[in-house]
Amino acid sequence: MAATERHVRRLHRSRDDGARTAPQPVPATQAAAAPVSSPIAPAAPVIEFDDVSKHYGTGNVGLDGASFTIHPGEFVFLVGSTGSGKSTIMRLLIKEYEPTAGRIAVAGRDLSQIKRKQVPHYRRNIGMVFQDFKLLPNRTVTDNVAYALQVTGSGRREIREKVPDILRLTGLSTKLHNYPDQLSGGEQQRVAVARAFVNHPPLLLADEPTGNLDPETSIGIMQLLYRINRTGTTVVVATHDHNMVDRMRRRVIEVSKGRVIRDEKVGSYRVQDESTREFGALLRGQDA
Repeated sequence: MAATERHVRRLHRSRDDGARTAPQPVPATQAAAAPVSSPIAPAAPVIEFDDVSKHYGTGNVGLDGASFTIHPGEFVFLVGSTGSGKSTIMRLLIKEYEPTAGRIAVAGRDLSQIKRKQVPHYRRNIGMVFQDFKLLPNRTVTDNVAYALQVTGSGRREIREKVPDILRLTGLSTKLHNYPDQLSGGEQQRVAVARAFVNHPPLLLADEPTGNLDPETSIGIMQLLYRINRTGTTVVVATHDHNMVDRMRRRVIEVSKGRVIRDEKVGSYRVQDESTREFGALLRGQDA
């Protein structure tokens, strides 16, 4: 196992007390369990969508009766064209939107039961990566990542310990004092991933994380997300890049006009024995 993979496993085990007291996160022991194809009874789902619809005031339909379940430790692609409903699903999961109908549960908790004042606390257990990075332009790399800990009440000592670790993991240890406008697009996205994972969430959502990146940089970002997934964190990636998805051989949920039209595992779905290097080879269309 590569040193970086050992390192991220250690990071995931060191989840702080604050995360442990958050609303019903998925335990790491469950997240690292056997893949969902195992004959052993699976752990409780991380995400449940039960006949969920979202209609906008303009008359547009974001989702129309969508149902699916995602289990701990899965790496899932959410695919579809622009306007298909992918981003609606992501925004429903972070409670930026509320469904018009249906039920959504995360780690067994019905999101309709979470009051507005509880939403920030709920979101601390979800890492979110956006296509446009959403970095603070007047803060350094270190400060951008530290900010995610500061808003959850982490102390200075904890921040000093965690931030350098996550920046080494994401390949940013030489960029600590750079500002976002001094970084390439790929480096900025790595900062966004570092910020999303520094709290060691059991669930990480990535909305078009490689949409503005060149192919080789995109591969690096996907390898990083895969490395995080290997620690047990459930990863859901929304993308319109069908070629990349097909090469990666992971579960695919496809939406079109707000409906789930496909939910399947693609090709050889090797969860336990595939290294990050082999994963990268799949993305490049090479033999591992």
